[in-house]
Amino acid sequence: MKILLLGEYSNVHWTLAEGLRTLGHEVCVVSNGDFWKNYRRDISLVRHTQGRWDGLRYLAKVLLTLPRLRGYDVVQLINPCFLELKAEHLYSIYRYLRRHNGKVFLGGYGMDYYWVHTCTTTQTFRYSDFNFGSTLRDSEDIRKEIAEWIHGEKGKLNRYIAADCNGIPTGLYEYQACYHPHFPEKTVFIPFPINISSLSSIEPRPEGRPVRFFIGIQRTRSEYKGTDVMLRALERLHQVYPTQCEIIKAESVPYEEYQHMMNTSDVILDQLYSYTPAMNALLAMGKGLILVGGGEPENYEIIHENELRPIVNVLPNEEDVYCQLEQLVLHPEKIEKLSAESRLYVQRHHDHVKVAAQYIDFWGNH
Repeated sequence: MKILLLGEYSNVHWTLAEGLRTLGHEVCVVSNGDFWKNYRRDISLVRHTQGRWDGLRYLAKVLLTLPRLRGYDVVQLINPCFLELKAEHLYSIYRYLRRHNGKVFLGGYGMDYYWVHTCTTTQTFRYSDFNFGSTLRDSEDIRKEIAEWIHGEKGKLNRYIAADCNGIPTGLYEYQACYHPHFPEKTVFIPFPINISSLSSIEPRPEGRPVRFFIGIQRTRSEYKGTDVMLRALERLHQVYPTQCEIIKAESVPYEEYQHMMNTSDVILDQLYSYTPAMNALLAMGKGLILVGGGEPENYEIIHENELRPIVNVLPNEEDVYCQLEQLVLHPEKIEKLSAESRLYVQRHHDHVKVAAQYIDFWGNH
């Protein structure tokens, strides 16, 4: 098959492309590299600023690139907003892709109308980026996402593409729970792909060395993702056990530097309000790091995992995070077993070639 993957989130499409190429398919990845992360791609479409002139230059580059985005058997969009253009400008580009290619699929991988709508209007999740039970969280980020996806043009675009496209693969339990009630016939959960063969295992922790906790921080999204809460718990832990733990903190650093910092760690803290590990957490687990984050029962159920429980699941509050971290410091003998289980978990469920085969089956049947 000839496959076009348009847009990028946390290396999902590039990793999927690696798996598809291993299976003998022709793949082109077009993206901006997911902004500062600068992931690999075949065709680069980068908008440098949100200024008017950069916007016009970017639009011109997109229009010049469009003829190269024709003739594919499958096109998959990373999100309804698959290019750095206003939603109202993406309708015509979507229709162009629809007209000049075979099937078009919409990824259910992240922030979009169905995610925001489900979190803010239903009791589907006990907690999420947007709610604690029936109580809605409130922050500048949350207000912005609600305005854009529920009341703005982004939401209209999302609903249009979701209804029109051939199918919707979802990458996490949460996104499957959002899309499946609306589109049961064309939504399927497929685990995120990880190229574990490209990952080297972290060095085993020497006995007596402090436990090293890694936390990545995006300053503009810290409150929304719960990194602020996790960091406070981690700093409290270090105050109580200064010789038994270390903090390795990465603040909006390039991907390669981020990976190097991660590789020197034992434990990663990620996504406080998630039920499930996403790409960043899975990558760390594939190296053998222990994830402190989302490992709710729903996560294991959707992948039919009845044996492994490598994730240190935390409730979305500082005290529970602190208690779970403290257990790792007080019982470092657990680290070796959880590390081995973490790597096996990724091998079992997220191998990028196995995942790519699932995509081929899904695309072929819809």
